[in-house]
Amino acid sequence: MEHINPDGLIKNSAFSQIITTEGNGKTIYIGGQNAVNGNGEIVGKNDILKQTEQVMKNLEIALKSCGVNFESLVKLGIHIVQGQNAYGAFQVSQKFLGQNNPNPPIITVLYVTGLINPEFLIEIDAIAFKPEK
Repeated sequence: MEHINPDGLIKNSAFSQIITTEGNGKTIYIGGQNAVNGNGEIVGKNDILKQTEQVMKNLEIALKSCGVNFESLVKLGIHIVQGQNAYGAFQVSQKFLGQNNPNPPIITVLYVTGLINPEFLIEIDAIAFKPEK
């Protein structure tokens, strides 16, 4: 993977502008994760911070099942219900992504009017890359 932050685009320690992958490896696509635990229970009803933490835990489980971690992320798609605390959710996610990660993923954040379950406040999908050794 190569992380590119060209002159003329904002440089931010929390996200990259461009990531390219080349060579042999596996691209991992993770469907939208929400605040449901392994027992099917919604965690953090009406609390975007607790829901974000559960979503990030779910992503961590998904990544580990493929033999990678958050450093292998290429892109995150974050969908937040309009009116929720996006900054707070971002701060929670940074605990998992690493505030000093030299190669953070590309991140797109969208406000939405709602998600599939009205109790969900955030959903995150991801793409990761696992190079062959």
